[in-house]
Amino acid sequence: MTNESKCPVMHGGNTSMDKPVTKWWPNALNLDILHQHDSKTNPMDSDFSYREAVKNLDHDAVKRDLGKVMTDSQTWWPADWGHYGGLMIRLAWHAAGSYRVADGRGGAGSGNIRFAPLNSWPDNASLDKARRLLWPVKKKYGNALSWADLIILAGNVAYESMGFKTFGFGFGREDIWAPETDVYWGSEQEWLAPSEARYDDLDDPSTLENPLAAVHMGLIYVNPEGVNGKPDPVKTAGQVRETFARMAMNDEETAALTCGGHTVGKAHGRGAVNDIGVEPEAASLEEQGFGWSNPGHDGKASNTFTSGIEGAWTTNPTQFDMGYFKLLFGYEWELQKSPAGAWQWEPVDIKEEDKPVDPTDPAVRHNPIMTDADMAMKLDPAYNEICQKFMADEAYFRDVFARAWFKLTHRDMGPKACYIGPDTPGEDLIWQDPIPAGATGFDVEAVKKKIADSDLSASELIATAWDSARTFRGSDKRGGANGARIRLAPQNNWAGNEPARLAKVLAVLEPIAQDAKASIADVIVLAGNVGIEMAAQKAGTNVDVPFTAGRGDATDAQTDAASFDVLEPLADGFRNWQKEAYAVSAEEMMLDRAQLLGLTAQEMTVLVGGMRVLGTNHGATKHGVFTDKEGMLTNDFFVNLTDMAFSWHPSGDGAYEVRDRSSGDVKWTATSVDLVFGSNSVLRAYAEVYAQDDNQEKFVKDFVAAWTKVMNADRFDIL
Repeated sequence: MTNESKCPVMHGGNTSMDKPVTKWWPNALNLDILHQHDSKTNPMDSDFSYREAVKNLDHDAVKRDLGKVMTDSQTWWPADWGHYGGLMIRLAWHAAGSYRVADGRGGAGSGNIRFAPLNSWPDNASLDKARRLLWPVKKKYGNALSWADLIILAGNVAYESMGFKTFGFGFGREDIWAPETDVYWGSEQEWLAPSEARYDDLDDPSTLENPLAAVHMGLIYVNPEGVNGKPDPVKTAGQVRETFARMAMNDEETAALTCGGHTVGKAHGRGAVNDIGVEPEAASLEEQGFGWSNPGHDGKASNTFTSGIEGAWTTNPTQFDMGYFKLLFGYEWELQKSPAGAWQWEPVDIKEEDKPVDPTDPAVRHNPIMTDADMAMKLDPAYNEICQKFMADEAYFRDVFARAWFKLTHRDMGPKACYIGPDTPGEDLIWQDPIPAGATGFDVEAVKKKIADSDLSASELIATAWDSARTFRGSDKRGGANGARIRLAPQNNWAGNEPARLAKVLAVLEPIAQDAKASIADVIVLAGNVGIEMAAQKAGTNVDVPFTAGRGDATDAQTDAASFDVLEPLADGFRNWQKEAYAVSAEEMMLDRAQLLGLTAQEMTVLVGGMRVLGTNHGATKHGVFTDKEGMLTNDFFVNLTDMAFSWHPSGDGAYEVRDRSSGDVKWTATSVDLVFGSNSVLRAYAEVYAQDDNQEKFVKDFVAAWTKVMNADRFDIL
C-alpha cells in the first residue's frame, strides 16, 4: 500500500492515439479508416454548408486584408526584409505538396496541415508561425473562409504582392476537424530515416514505394542537401523527377516550380540544430501549439532557424524577377556548410551587388545559396534545356510557372464545378478532367423500358454501372461515372472492367442513348438502376432507384489517358476480384476502395452483400454467392453467412468451402473478403442486422441508398 492516490479516470482512455484492438490483435481488420471524419468531430451546425457560405464571402476584401498581412511584421516572429511573402508561399506550397497521384491523398484541399503528423513534420518547421500570422484574417471572416482556402490564397496573394501575376484561384476547400488516419506516409519509425527504407534500389528512383512521393519520412519532396544528405545534383535530379512525377508534374512544370518557388524568400539556418525546440505535437502546454522554438532569436529575422540551410536564392528575395536564373547560371558554385552545418551551394567570386542583403540589417550582405535540387536544374541536361528556354523568354517562364503553381495548389480539388469565386479561370485544363454538360430533358422512363427490353442481363447492367462509378476517389475527386470514360482508353481495356462484357453492354446502350439524346454516362448509370429494380422485383420488392440526369460524355481530347492509369482498380472486393496477389490483404484493399468512395462500414457491408446475390462477381465466379436465388436482391448473403447450419473450411489458394454441417457437402465457396463479414466482430454486427427476418426491406432500402451514393459521388453539379 502507498499513500499516493490512484488515478480517478481511465488513464489515456480518451486522449491516446493507440487503438487497443489493433494493439492486442495486430492482424485485426481496422475499420477506423471508414469513420475517421465522423460528424461528431465537426463543430459546425448540421445544416451548415461551406460552399454556400463562401459564395457570400467578400473575396476582394479578404485579399486586401491578406495583402496587409504580408508587410505587417510582428516582433514575436519578424518578417524577412519586412515581408512575409516567402513564408506564406512556403505554407501554401507545403500544404499542397503532400498530394500524390497514386491514391489522390494528401494535398491542401482539407486543411490537413493543421493536424498531426503534417503540422510537426521536420520539413514544415516554423509553418506554425505562418498560420498564427493568418489567424486575424481567419477570425475576421469566420465560417465563410476555411483554413484550407485561406492557406492557399495567402500563397497567391504573397506572389501577387511581390510582382507576379497568378493564374487564378478557386475557393471551395472544406476543412476537416481531426487528423487524417487514411493516409499512409511510410513505415519508418523516425523522422528523416535513410531513404533506403522506402526504395528497393536507391539508384533507381522509380523503385520508391507506392503510393509515396517524398524521399524521407517528414519531407514534402527531396532532401535539399542531396540524396541521403550527400550532395550530388545529378543523382538528386533523378529523385526530383520521380517525386514531382508522382505529384502529376512533368519536367517543365517541375523546373518551373523549382525556379519560381525559389525566386523569392530564403532558407533559414542560423544557430545549432540541437538548440531548436521540439515540434508542435511534442511541445509543452505553455507553447500553445507552437513548436521549433528558436533560442537566441532576439526578434531578429536573420536569426531564424527552420531547415538548417541558410540564405536567399536571389539578389532581391521579395521581388519576383529573373534573378534566380541570373545567379544560378551566371556563376560557378561550390559546396559550403551553413552556420547550422547543412550542405549548401554558394557562388564563387560573386559580385558584392549581386549578394542579397541581410533580412534584418540592410547594411550587411550575404552570399546567396542553392540547394542540391537547385543545382540539378543546371546540371541535369533536360532541366538545363528547359531553364535555357525560360531564360530566353521571361513571359513564357511566368506563364508556365503560373499554370504549374495553379495546378499544384488546385490539383486535389477535382473538376472546375468544385471551384467557387470570381478568380476561377475560364480555361478548361486537361488535368481537371473536363466533362461537358449533359442533357436533362430526355424521357427517362422510355430509356428504362428500352434497357429492360434488351437482351442484357441485370448482372451485366449492374456490373457495368458499378465499374463506371467505382473509379471515383474522394481524395482528389477524380474518376466516377460522370464523363463515361469507361468507354475510352485506358479504362475500356482494364482487366477489372472485363473488356469483352463491357463492349457487349456498350454496343446496346450507346444506340439507346443516341436515340434518346441522352449521354451514354447517364444511360450506363440508369441501366444499373434498371438491373437493380428488376432484381428487387424478382425478390418480391418494388423499388425505384433514384436517378438524376445531367452527366456528360467526355471525349478522347478531354482525357489525359496516361493520368488515368493510376485509377485502375487492382482489386474490387465488391465484385470479389483481385488482379493478382499483393502484400496487402484483399480485405484491406476493399477498405481502401470503400474509403475513397466515401462509404461507411455499414454501406460497404450492404453493398457487398447485395452485389454477391445479384451475381455481379468478376468473371461470373461463384465465390460468396450464398444463395439459391442468384439474380434476386435478397438478404441471403447475410442469412447464410450467419447460419450455424454451415461450417467454413480453407480449400487452398485463399479460397474457402462452405459445408453443410449435417451432410458435409460443399454448399458454396468463398474468399476472405466474403468471410471477413462473419469473422470481424464489427462487420458481423452489421451482417446480423441484415440477416434478421424483419430486415429484408431495410436491406433493399439501404442497398439502394448506398448504390445511389456511389453513382452520384462525382455529381459536383448537384452539390
